[in-house]
Amino acid sequence: MGKQGSSPRGRRVENEDLDISFGLKEHEFRSLDLQHGGDSPIGRRLSGGEYNWDKVVLTKGMKNDSAKFTPCKGVYVGKRQMWWLHRHIRSIVFTLLLMGFLYLLDSLLLSIFDPVMLQSNFSLQGSSKTEVEMVPRAAKEGPVKLYERLLNLAASSLAERELKQESSKLWEEPYPQASSWKPCADKTSPLVVRAGKPRNITGYILISANGGLNQQRVAVCNAVAVASLLNATLVIPKFLYSNVWKDPSQFGDIYQEDYFMDMLKDEVNIMKELPPNLKLLDVEAAGSLITDADLSKEATPDEYIEKILPLLLRNRVVHFLGYGNRLGFDPLPYEFQRLRCKCNFHALKFVPEIQQIGSLLVRRIRRYDFARSTLDKQLLGNLIPHVPLRHYHAAEGPSKYLALHLRFEIDMVAYSMCEFGGGETERSELQTYREVHFPLLLERLKKSKPLSPQELRKTGKCPLTPEEAGLVLAGLCFKHGTYIYLAGSDIYGGQSRMQALTTLYPNLVTKEDLLTPSELAPFRNFSSQLAALDFIACATSDVFAMTDSGSQLSSLVSGFRTYYGGGHAPTLRPSKKRLSVILSRNKTIGWHSFEGKIRKMIDEGQRVQVRGLGRSIYRHPRCKECMCRH
Repeated sequence: MGKQGSSPRGRRVENEDLDISFGLKEHEFRSLDLQHGGDSPIGRRLSGGEYNWDKVVLTKGMKNDSAKFTPCKGVYVGKRQMWWLHRHIRSIVFTLLLMGFLYLLDSLLLSIFDPVMLQSNFSLQGSSKTEVEMVPRAAKEGPVKLYERLLNLAASSLAERELKQESSKLWEEPYPQASSWKPCADKTSPLVVRAGKPRNITGYILISANGGLNQQRVAVCNAVAVASLLNATLVIPKFLYSNVWKDPSQFGDIYQEDYFMDMLKDEVNIMKELPPNLKLLDVEAAGSLITDADLSKEATPDEYIEKILPLLLRNRVVHFLGYGNRLGFDPLPYEFQRLRCKCNFHALKFVPEIQQIGSLLVRRIRRYDFARSTLDKQLLGNLIPHVPLRHYHAAEGPSKYLALHLRFEIDMVAYSMCEFGGGETERSELQTYREVHFPLLLERLKKSKPLSPQELRKTGKCPLTPEEAGLVLAGLCFKHGTYIYLAGSDIYGGQSRMQALTTLYPNLVTKEDLLTPSELAPFRNFSSQLAALDFIACATSDVFAMTDSGSQLSSLVSGFRTYYGGGHAPTLRPSKKRLSVILSRNKTIGWHSFEGKIRKMIDEGQRVQVRGLGRSIYRHPRCKECMCRH
């Protein structure tokens, strides 16, 4: 009897009888400038929560054990327990409240920086969530993090800024001089007007352009200039099928043919097909088939006149096979340079099918349905309204977004010969890819001493990883809740490689997130048409961030934003060489010092400068041939 009614036995509370519950509510971590809107956010990763303590019934267990006490000793023990509970009730309540507060704080921090937030839970009317397509690594390893210390500092800084409601200053162009440059390549020269429409006195030029969407765009505009230079008629260009791109799209599937011809009709003769009497000509047998081997990479006008014009006059047809970057930028007469700009910025309009889905894409990420800038109007035409379709509440504000072009696909990674922290598995995987896709690269490397991966990184030859891109954005003070549109989706390394970026910036979406499978279906097997949607989303974004200045998409998008942005379309251009120097101190550098160096690096790339000698006119249109300075 004594053992059964002893004090320790009487104080025990069985687990199944303890009524302690935690009410978990959804905690939405969003910035104050978006709290006014009533719409559910697009692409927000929300997790964590506020915790409510329910009442704790401490006497429940004692009631269940009361039948075990003896009439005397049991009553005595019960009274002693109640006395002890009464004496220490304040301490118990304080302890429970302290534990609850700590648990709440811990959960709040986890909700901000938990990698679980990689999965988006947004929903759109008429749309469905799809997985971001990414290239998986062969080994099922954990997340690849090269700069874990800096990532932790970045996370702390983002949390601090979120509480202070501090925002990046780079949502606007830092230099007001940018707004003094205006588009004017479409203004026809008085000399051209007086001369009238050029006559076909030399022959016809056929173009078969290689590469993807952006390489083909450059080839088309170079061909327009060459046709004008040689006073020839240009036949609507053809696009070569590539085993890499696997896209059978032709010019008319991407661009409006009639608009293209009409825009350039006063300066270049353009036809859809060769005349019937020339269709049967064997251009190769006639010696009129021109490949890259027959021209310098950036040939001068004199080279075209010396090599191509005689063939054109003799055979009436010249076919440029695999044509691309085969016309230099300098020296080139004013009129031909201006014609390049007119072609790129005015004559090449996407077909209505691409404009319609591009408009839908932009409207969904912004959460409003009307054109806001000249960029919108130029890229989307009449398929984005110039006035709101519904009553628009200014207090809600448009959703700003940053477009990020991560050039970290497996082809880019393999070709760079760099290493990215994946160890032997990564080296083996990339070497296998090179053997299949880049055999000429490997042969060339055998004949020379290649640079080590460390030397390549120091010289700025390595593409930026998603982790490095995230650190740059954090260093520029873009908030944790910034909406980011990711151009492209086949990121090498898959989710494990993306985790560092999406932990810092969970509101990251792609076209696959924003559009339904049925909306994407017409473009699914046409990579160039999908790339056109990325082009539109990047060009019309509030801020465009590139990670590789050599990328054709980044170059053309940044040029478009310069030409039509009116000084209100900032582009971030990190220097890979300078960034490698900054990141080499990742184990010792303080966060404030890191921020200062990143801002200085980006600031230098945003200065308003006139196009330098030999620089691409498509990327740097600030020059007298393309733009007018007011």
